[in-house]
Amino acid sequence: MSSVSDRRPLAAAAVALLVLIGGCDRSVQPTETLPPLQAASLDADAGAWRMFVLAAPEQVAVAAPAATTSDAYRAELAAVKAAQAAMTRAQRANVEYWSGGGVLRWNQVMRELVARYNLPPAPRPDGSYPVPDAENPFADPNFPFASPPYAARAYSYVSVAQYEALKATWHWKFRYNRAAPAKVDAGVQALAPVGDLPAYPSEDAVLAGATAEMLKLLFPGSVEEITRRAAEEREAALLSGRATASDVAAGLALGRSVAALVIARARADGMGAAGGTAALWQGMATAATARGEVAWLSQETPARPPMLPNFGAVQAWTMTAAQLATLDPPAPPSTSSARMAEDLAEVKRVTSNLTREQLAVALKWNDGAGTYTPPGHWNDIAAEYVRDARMSEVRAARVFAALNMAMHDAAVACWAIKFRHYNPRPVQLDPTIKTSIGLPNFPAYPSGHSTFSAAASTVLGAYFPSAAGEFAAQAEEAGISRLYGGIHYRADIENGKAHGLRIGAAVVQAVR
Repeated sequence: MSSVSDRRPLAAAAVALLVLIGGCDRSVQPTETLPPLQAASLDADAGAWRMFVLAAPEQVAVAAPAATTSDAYRAELAAVKAAQAAMTRAQRANVEYWSGGGVLRWNQVMRELVARYNLPPAPRPDGSYPVPDAENPFADPNFPFASPPYAARAYSYVSVAQYEALKATWHWKFRYNRAAPAKVDAGVQALAPVGDLPAYPSEDAVLAGATAEMLKLLFPGSVEEITRRAAEEREAALLSGRATASDVAAGLALGRSVAALVIARARADGMGAAGGTAALWQGMATAATARGEVAWLSQETPARPPMLPNFGAVQAWTMTAAQLATLDPPAPPSTSSARMAEDLAEVKRVTSNLTREQLAVALKWNDGAGTYTPPGHWNDIAAEYVRDARMSEVRAARVFAALNMAMHDAAVACWAIKFRHYNPRPVQLDPTIKTSIGLPNFPAYPSGHSTFSAAASTVLGAYFPSAAGEFAAQAEEAGISRLYGGIHYRADIENGKAHGLRIGAAVVQAVR
């Protein structure tokens, strides 16, 4: 029989375990199926990979863990075994749900949130449009309106926070080198793949902490759901045999600390002024008219303010504003030029004789309201390749960080040019043109789809070189889909593509 003093560590560990995993709705809402992650490489050197927000991994300190031979750790092991013995069917499903990798699973969750909030506000009876309010996210309209620029920024902030946090995690993992509980004690079941990656701090808890803090900032109307999903991931780490309570506690603290640093950057990146003012966009229209051009006008009834006209002033990830400007495409064809007349006639000709195949392409890449937007489409594409490559969590995070930094920087650069030139859409110059997809409420030049897609395909081609041709072909299809849809001229597509290729190449170089 054990003494009272022998039972105290076990009781304390059990209480800690309950605090970490209890008090949450354990229902699971699976989306896409992910096989259990058995990483092809440990990536033991990941702690030395380049940081983008942190100065160094040591910026977020992690105290040394208790030895696996200590009474405190043995009590944690006992608490894990007791929790595994009492597992419910829902908890087993939760372990399976998260076993495919937290980076991939959170990317799915992120895309779900973007699609849910990608709904433009409806007009008021007086014809004005309300603006979503971050301080009152449940008001009508809900905050945010997850438009393509907002989504590109959101995907990038979550991905960068995950990447920074996991690099720091890998640094501390291999500094302390404490094995997973299922490796230490044969009585702990390995209910998910448990390899040789050190367990302290828990990468699952790091991802739960960092991701939840970022998503709560970006989607405050879904805090309850985000909090629940994060708690489920932490619970899965414990019940799977990959982590003890102290592994999870250290990981959660690290993830939240990194998120706080990334959030500080987000609060100062200029997004708060991206909506601009009526005076700003009226000045843009006046400047276009003064240059002798036809200025863009909203084709909605009532006319809607343009989408984030000052997003071009938001801070980029890998370049200064001056460096980003060196990659700009040339000015669009003048609205009075022969080239514009040719391009406009092509839009009319193509849309008037659209084939079923062309319509299918236009609809495939529509990515309009209620979808996870063009950046989300490319995250979806990337997820399959990351999954099939069996990347470690930190390596998967690197791919998504590079991809989403490139698309954020592409959005910043593209929006700056759109509102500099204030170029009209084809249906404004020729109202007889019939569009087969939604008409975006912002100027035409250059094509955002082309810019996003070229940047994304360049990044993905760098990480998956055997599929580079496939990515390039998808980017071509995404670009031409906008001509088939009747919402872009060929010059928009060609120059947007060239612009995106330059941005993607610059980001690849920066991340490497």
